[in-house]
Formats: sequence, structure tokens, C-alpha cells
Amino acid sequence: MGHPARIDREAGRWALVDAIPFHLPVYCKDSPALFAVFPINADKARRLIPGDEIHPLRLWNKGLLVISVINYLNTNIGKYIEFSIAIACTHGSKPAPRLLPALFRGPYGTGQWVFDLPVSTEVSVKGGKGIWGMPKHQANLNYIIGEKTVSSQYDLDGQFAMKVEIKRPRSTWLPLSTGAVNYCAFRGMLMKSTIFFKGKLGFTFHKKGSGRLLLGDHPRMQPLKDLEIEPEPLLTAFLPQANGILDDHFECWFLGEESLPKTVPEGMEAVVDLGQGQEWLAPPQPVGEAAWTHSGGAGR
Repeated sequence: MGHPARIDREAGRWALVDAIPFHLPVYCKDSPALFAVFPINADKARRLIPGDEIHPLRLWNKGLLVISVINYLNTNIGKYIEFSIAIACTHGSKPAPRLLPALFRGPYGTGQWVFDLPVSTEVSVKGGKGIWGMPKHQANLNYIIGEKTVSSQYDLDGQFAMKVEIKRPRSTWLPLSTGAVNYCAFRGMLMKSTIFFKGKLGFTFHKKGSGRLLLGDHPRMQPLKDLEIEPEPLLTAFLPQANGILDDHFECWFLGEESLPKTVPEGMEAVVDLGQGQEWLAPPQPVGEAAWTHSGGAGR
């Protein structure tokens, strides 16, 4: 799945959005990315998603929690880590059939509902949330590529939130060229954006011990602990050098509810006073092996 031709036509031009200069297209280059997909309770996942248009994608009787962490080494707005916590989903007036949306993404609006999206820098928050409605916020993050594993940890407000670790594939041989759709909520609207990725992928499918997920005690993680996350991932993957382009087109709709929401959703006040800082917060406090053993695995 290639990116739209209009993006190539705009290459070399400039845009100035919310005082952030973008030399088009909005890109990332040679950036390592890890992915881990865990089965979850789809019915409980649905309760985390506002409105009535986004539905958890179901493989047989399970939903999917998608953890993807990208160490953006070369982008229009500098270096930063992005730690995405999302639920695989479809978009439509009613839930889609099981399994089919994973094979035929377009007709079912297949993508991921982004539950949380911590990043390293202020400018990434300002651009990602203010323009595309992504639920970005600055947090303590790391990205560690070892000989046998690839991992990333997320701390917030001095508390441990989440750590993901996957076994590093022996080789990254599979050419990948695909688009990924993100759905987010911001300003009381449903926002849809698309990113296109290329790179060589190594992956492991349904193999015991291929990855693990550890949830901390930060209140932001509590809704995830109710999802009955299975300890063994369905899929893990690693791209040592991902190259991506963020589409210059996005869509948004009003988020309709059965009754008038009682809580005012987060709005532009969250980004209007942000600057363009590229400084990172301190790295998270290391979580040792004892924490994994004591927790018993994902969702504990």
C-alpha cells in the first residue's frame, strides 16, 4: 500500500501549521520500531471507546491490544520516542464480521483506536495533538535494542506505567510496505489519520515467550488491567530501519453519544500554550526481572 501521489507532488514545499514549520512531506527515516499484539476481552475493550462508530476488531472471540513503539531518529521535528497503546478496531455503523477486517482493511475501516500515546518531546505533543488529534503527552521513555531483546519503558509523574519487551528476530527479511490508520478522540470529535511505512520486518507469530508486557500502578493503566490481557502475544515484530510518511489529509467527525456528555472533552487549551521544545525528560527508572516474575505477566 503506497502513499497518495499528491504527497510526492508536494515534496520540497513548506507548510507552517500552529507555528510549526514542516518541510513536506512529514516523514521519518531509518527509525527502529517494535510491535507486540496481545489478545484481550473485546467486550471490555469496547467500553473504553467513546461514541458508536469504532468497534474492536475481533479475531474469533478476542480483541487485540496493539503496542507499538517507534524510536524516531530522523523526522521533521527532531528525535523522539513514541509509545502507542491501542486497540485494533473497525469503523462503521455496526461491528464488523470476525476475522475479515484483518484481511480486507479498506471496506471495514480497519485501524487502531489509540488509547494512550506518550512521547519524548513537547513539539511532538503540540503537533500530534493539535493537528491530528492524537492523545499525545510528554513522558519518561526509553528504547533499548539488545542482542536478544528489544524493549521500551514508559513512566509518568514519577510512577511506572508500562514496559514491553520482545525477543529480537534472528533476521529482518520480509519487505513491508503498508498503511496504518489511527483513530483518536480530541475536542469531542473522532479523528482519523494515516501513516505509510516501508522497511524490512522480522516477526514471530503465536510463539510462547516471544514477548511480554508489564503494567504498572499509574492510574492511567487501570482501564487496561480490566481488559484481561493474555500474557503471551499473538504477534511480535521488529523493523530496524522503518521509513514512514504521515498523510497530509485527515478526517474528523462529531463523536455522537446517546445523551449529552457530562464531562467537557479535552480541547485546544491542552496545546495552545505549548512550545516547540525538543528536550527529553529523564529516562524511566529501570524495572528489574523481579518485577516481571512477581507480576505474572501482562495485565497484572
